[in-house]
Amino acid sequence: MKGDVVFAVPGDLNIPTGGYAYDKRMVAELRELGWRPEVLNLGEGFPRPSALTRAAANAQLHDVSKGRPVVIDGLAFGVLPEVAETLSVTHPLIALVHHPLALETGLTPRDAAALRESERRALSFTHGVVANSATTARVLAADYGVPAERITVAPPGTDRAPQIRRDHSGPIALLAVGSIVPRKGYDLLVEALAGMLDLPWHLTIVGEARDRAAADQLRAAIEHHRLTPRVSLVGAVQPSRLTGLYGESDLFVLPSRYEGFGMAYAEAIAHGLPVIGTTAGAIPETVSVEVGILVPPDDVAALAAALRRLIENAEDRAQLAAGARKAAESLPTWAESAKLFSDAIERVV
Repeated sequence: MKGDVVFAVPGDLNIPTGGYAYDKRMVAELRELGWRPEVLNLGEGFPRPSALTRAAANAQLHDVSKGRPVVIDGLAFGVLPEVAETLSVTHPLIALVHHPLALETGLTPRDAAALRESERRALSFTHGVVANSATTARVLAADYGVPAERITVAPPGTDRAPQIRRDHSGPIALLAVGSIVPRKGYDLLVEALAGMLDLPWHLTIVGEARDRAAADQLRAAIEHHRLTPRVSLVGAVQPSRLTGLYGESDLFVLPSRYEGFGMAYAEAIAHGLPVIGTTAGAIPETVSVEVGILVPPDDVAALAAALRRLIENAEDRAQLAAGARKAAESLPTWAESAKLFSDAIERVV
């Protein structure tokens, strides 16, 4: 039976990342299905919250009326095992896991081990877990001890996009979408493109600089390789502008070191774009050989070869674009994904 549900998130739902976009859209879709979701902002700084933020999040969650189901985004949930333990006694408790915290790029072995143990302990107290991909679900079952029957896979949905005729005159328009953090592999992309000054291309990178050091290093690398005229860093953009960029581009490329799902790849496919990505995490679930080329993560030579092939070969791009247009028809909608999420809540209620 549908009713009130608390959706606890670490910060503002309007933060422009795939995880927050998933949360925001799922809240809206659950409302359409008859739920009454209340969004609870747990504060900024997760998964490394200050002591004050942690205490405030604890107080907010324990103020939720007993018996109301609580969904907590994994960016916060994984570092709140004590809260999970006490909350699970009085509330139906669901963790929403986009990707395990320990798999973020750039962590020291000690930090990764601490995050893995914290998240494993927190997950042990859940009544249900929603994962964004089959890959994430397998990792949670194999490495975090979550019983498979407790996990629901509710992948991000995609909105159907109009298929447009692209103007292929001029430089090949490359598009990369994702927050500027080490995990997205922008450093690899710049290094690969540095050896292709003989080819006609221009790269647009869309994404908020969530890691200042990574953003500074990216700008320095672009300048070092004299790519400033060929690379545009546009930051976060409005959805209408992003839709326009998908329509104006010839090729999507994002050499991520890991993705729990990778919403940008699905959005590129929905817009009929050929894709270059990596074999890391759940990316192969979305990017098949019919729509793109996947290379090993951290392999600059393989990335450069894939880029050169598709920049030089219009026929290959056209073939993959046709595959993307066909694959777009079978991508899950947000309504379909929300139904899976709703079923997960109903089971624990």
